[in-house]
Amino acid sequence: MAEIFADSLFDALVDSLKVVPILFIAYLLVALLSHDHSHKLNSFLSKNKKTSVFYASFLGCVPQCGFSSVMSDLYSRKHVSLGTLIAVFIATSDEAIPIMLTDTSRILDLLLLIGIKIVLAIVWGYAIDLIINLSLKKKSVKTPKESLKSHEEHEHDHKHEEHCHEHHESNLEHHLECGHIHTEECGHDCGDHCANNIFFDAVIHTFNIAVYIFIATFALNLIISCIDMQAVSNFLNTNIYLQIILASLVGLIPNCASSVLLVELFFVNILSFPALVAGLTSGAGVGLIILWTKNRHKPLQNLGIMFLQYAIGVLSGFFLTIFFH
Repeated sequence: MAEIFADSLFDALVDSLKVVPILFIAYLLVALLSHDHSHKLNSFLSKNKKTSVFYASFLGCVPQCGFSSVMSDLYSRKHVSLGTLIAVFIATSDEAIPIMLTDTSRILDLLLLIGIKIVLAIVWGYAIDLIINLSLKKKSVKTPKESLKSHEEHEHDHKHEEHCHEHHESNLEHHLECGHIHTEECGHDCGDHCANNIFFDAVIHTFNIAVYIFIATFALNLIISCIDMQAVSNFLNTNIYLQIILASLVGLIPNCASSVLLVELFFVNILSFPALVAGLTSGAGVGLIILWTKNRHKPLQNLGIMFLQYAIGVLSGFFLTIFFH
């Protein structure tokens, strides 16, 4: 048993160190993009709501879950539609892309994954907005008195939004530049290094994900050494729908460890490609945490969004089984 433990530990350490250079380059590029341009992209999305689903579907593909966090904040303040929020959630793969980049034999799988998730994000995002708009039109028939009251309330809300807009944009721009969510209560001070030192940012992210990879690989090595993984693999491969259901549940965990685990299981052929897509589709990283934080006064709405995200992951995985076996 001691020999199995030592071998598993050594192999996990070697595998983790191998991916560090590629992870650092990937996160350096992501840090450069998010520190310099993300606040401009956010302003653009807020002002172009009709096309925001399309752009959000591509923004979500950027590694990590920064844009899903930003979109959760914007949705809670009614700056973007539900379809836009779901689109960026679907497109988000958190840490899956940098990890898959470390294995050159998986490049085609990675490109296919990104392409499928973009298509799913666009289709589901626009479908959700269309359904909501149609339902709102049916409810828009009101008496003159109700219409006048609604108009007055709208004017009041519009004035209030204009009064607060500058304050919100200032706070959100700082969040996007430094990578933290700031509220009046948190008292968090990033300092100049957080906003400007992209190398430090890349090093921190590389270290964190390397640790996750090490833990996941070590655990998998121990499991593979101690149980009959061929039997487990055969069982899951003959129950691909169960794979998809379970993978989608794992994806809902609001932590980058879930995306790491899904990719590692895919690498050792325990998880099929449709199940991988399902898990990464239902996952949005810490975007769900931000949604619950910023939209905490609407818990039923948040639960509905989570259920919708899970259902989309499962249905998308089931659909892909038509093409992937």
